[in-house]
Amino acid sequence: MVGGMISPMTTPAAVIVDATAYAQAVEDAARAAAAYYAGGTSPLDDDAYDRLARGIAAWEAAHPDEVLPDSPTGKVAGGAAEGDVPHTVPMLSLDNVFSPEEFTAWTASLARRIGREVTRFAVGPKLDGLAVAARYHEGRLTRLITRGDGTAGEDVSHAIGTVEGLPAALPEPVTVEVRGEILMTTAQFEHANEVRIQHGGQPFANPRNAAAGTLRAKERAYTVPMTFFGYGLLALPGTDAALAGRLEEPAYSELMSTAAGLGVHTSAGTAVPDVVVETPEQVVARVQEIAALRAELPFGIDGIVVKADLAADRRAAGSGSRAPRWAIAYKLPAVEKITRLLEVEWNVGRTGIIAPRGVLEPVVIEGSTITYATLHNPADITRRGLRLGDHVMVHRAGDVIPRVEAPVAHLRTGEERPVVFPEACPRCGSDIDTSEERWRCAQGRNCHLVASLAYAAGRDQLDIEGLGTTRVVQLVEAGLVADLADLFLLRREQLLALERMGETSTDNLLAALARAKEQPLSRVLCALGVRGTGRSMSRRIARYFATMDHIRAADAEAMQRVDGIGAEKAPSVVAEIAELAPLIDKLTAAGVNMTEPGATPPPPADAEGGNGAPPAAAGGPLAGMKVVVTGAMTGNLERLSRNEMNELIERAGGRSSSSVSKNTTLVVAGEGAGSKRAKAEQLGVRLATPEEFAALVAGLLG
Repeated sequence: MVGGMISPMTTPAAVIVDATAYAQAVEDAARAAAAYYAGGTSPLDDDAYDRLARGIAAWEAAHPDEVLPDSPTGKVAGGAAEGDVPHTVPMLSLDNVFSPEEFTAWTASLARRIGREVTRFAVGPKLDGLAVAARYHEGRLTRLITRGDGTAGEDVSHAIGTVEGLPAALPEPVTVEVRGEILMTTAQFEHANEVRIQHGGQPFANPRNAAAGTLRAKERAYTVPMTFFGYGLLALPGTDAALAGRLEEPAYSELMSTAAGLGVHTSAGTAVPDVVVETPEQVVARVQEIAALRAELPFGIDGIVVKADLAADRRAAGSGSRAPRWAIAYKLPAVEKITRLLEVEWNVGRTGIIAPRGVLEPVVIEGSTITYATLHNPADITRRGLRLGDHVMVHRAGDVIPRVEAPVAHLRTGEERPVVFPEACPRCGSDIDTSEERWRCAQGRNCHLVASLAYAAGRDQLDIEGLGTTRVVQLVEAGLVADLADLFLLRREQLLALERMGETSTDNLLAALARAKEQPLSRVLCALGVRGTGRSMSRRIARYFATMDHIRAADAEAMQRVDGIGAEKAPSVVAEIAELAPLIDKLTAAGVNMTEPGATPPPPADAEGGNGAPPAAAGGPLAGMKVVVTGAMTGNLERLSRNEMNELIERAGGRSSSSVSKNTTLVVAGEGAGSKRAKAEQLGVRLATPEEFAALVAGLLG
């Protein structure tokens, strides 16, 4: 069972008050483990299972003579009472710690056991999947076996060929056993659910359950891919003597290098590769780094594995019947919990989008009490087969908005009710456009005019000082404003006639509106709130086309040439611009700027030698650079909003981005920079302080 974001607090144990409660807890834990390992289902989420297991362990520590044979504390976490295929070497699970204090106690215990301090630790992600052993004979993959009870496992060789990262043939004709984890990436999980639903099945609750159920399925009418990550390599009878010698007493880090050399997929190519450190303090620091990157990973992790790297330390520490004493799993707080879906609310956004939101039975995830979660759109509710009263898996990681993954179908009681979809706009009662997955009020932006205008007036859009939501409501209710362009047609006498609008506030607002007319096209485009775009995309569109006339003349093919707009999004952006044509004409007539300073229109697509691409950026201190800003800015940059920082980057010839990758050129890391700085350091991306960055773009700072 699993867990997930780092917390200074130990996961609390379930309170077991007497022998009867203990027996019930053991029964519940055994049933949950059996259901999980048999088909990827469980009546408990990971956090609940961890609390139960810790409660059982605490009771047994106080009552050692009353331990029941079915207790999970003495068993390998594999779930099978017996298996079909004996393991060559016992396939053990790991003991857990949940806090820096528990980890420090473990390292002290390890040092006492081996008679010396451990000076090399291998630290890597604890992947959220199923442990398997893959046997190769003369370089060919011949057998795939689950962990089972640690001594024998289930033969799942029928899955060979469906697992990415587990090659059917090694580059050398060697006979070895590769051990590792099979899981589903986020993309594979979404694909698996789509295929499963198409074949009439219930969606999987989460990627781990999907991998567990899929690995064991033998007679399905379909197959879906999974991914393998190796973490062990063993010699088998028949292994080449030279290779067997290399596998006999290696450091763990050397073993993984050998595995990678044989073409085995490991964490080495991910954002969280295994690393070797020298002290417990460095281990905890690495744990923090991996935990900070967790929400951005394309696969699930439920902790960090810490191992003694040197073979001599591992040999001296030895192993118990359930787990090695030289390794530990540093568990992270759960990012997924099971709770109940009580209701579905339908909210209307500023562009008229009607969005469903799930009302949940309150549940604590990562220290926050979650009572609402996104349901994406009506089509998603239908695809997932959600019902009111369902037990659902809720996912939240880092700052990501909580989302409902899927119903936990095996917990249904028969009392669940269908979700009722609105027949008219829940805000204004108008018809609903249901032609796309995201439903929209037929009134569009006019349905939620106040929200639309308040957004347009915001600092990162037109920056109209003095035009907050209260003032917008007043203007709308007075009948003075029916769309964005009407703001620029307001007269002084109209404003003076309103309550709480004296001469000073009136003149200040009119001055702010006059300044807003001069904002660059990118901000005007953002203020229009084109669906499928935001601040960064509005800047890219404006800088690519240079003028509103060129934007309006663009077809879907031309729109696709803008970085970040693909074939799916381009037609909707073009259609949205066409829908806004009357408003754009009205804004132009009111004197609002419709050009982007410093931008040059792209050449025609059919011009000689042209392909419709804009000319290369004419120099600039950040020309050709991809820049990420994180943390609090100081000095000359302190007054700039994040949007203004991104505008500055693009004026300097660079491209702003919100995520760090191997393609990032520079990360500007201010005070409080966290996961993005950590990822930049891990990838070797250049870092700059706010002061260093300000010096770099000094010529563009006002």
